[in-house]
Amino acid sequence: MKKIDPEYAYQSRELAIQIEDTLGEPPNRKNYAKVVQSLIEEFAKNTKINDVNLLSFALVDQLRFNDIPGLLSQCDQYDSADTPGVLSMVSCTDDKASLAIITIAKSNPKLVRRAILTAFLYKHPKHWFDEDHSLESLQKSEGEEEQEDQLSSGHDIAHLFDENGDRNVG
Repeated sequence: MKKIDPEYAYQSRELAIQIEDTLGEPPNRKNYAKVVQSLIEEFAKNTKINDVNLLSFALVDQLRFNDIPGLLSQCDQYDSADTPGVLSMVSCTDDKASLAIITIAKSNPKLVRRAILTAFLYKHPKHWFDEDHSLESLQKSEGEEEQEDQLSSGHDIAHLFDENGDRNVG
């Protein structure tokens, strides 16, 4: 298990919601495929869509992740990573998706790197974890700290006092 940048965790969760919402209930795979294909075509035409989730949504089912440890190592910082390295660790199952990746990589390499890593994290949730920063978690940890600060009866506190006492003055 590897700790990743919180922004990647957020983007991965958002991608899951986006996929679930697009599929619908009951899942409509034809509609989902149409949406994905439309997005791939727009990105291949270099339409200025600077949205990590839309690009990762378009690519998530088109990518093969060839170097899981290498990709995982790129997920610790959202703002800096090796785009050519990330590109070398994936392959594409669809020619139009490949064209979209190449096209966007030329104009916005950061977007491509982030989208690929977001798609990777979505597909491989058992390889990473995210710290829980929810209000509930923070309140729980604060409660534990307060309990540690409180003394119970019979608690040994002699070590807190200077043994020399007033003899230190003078």
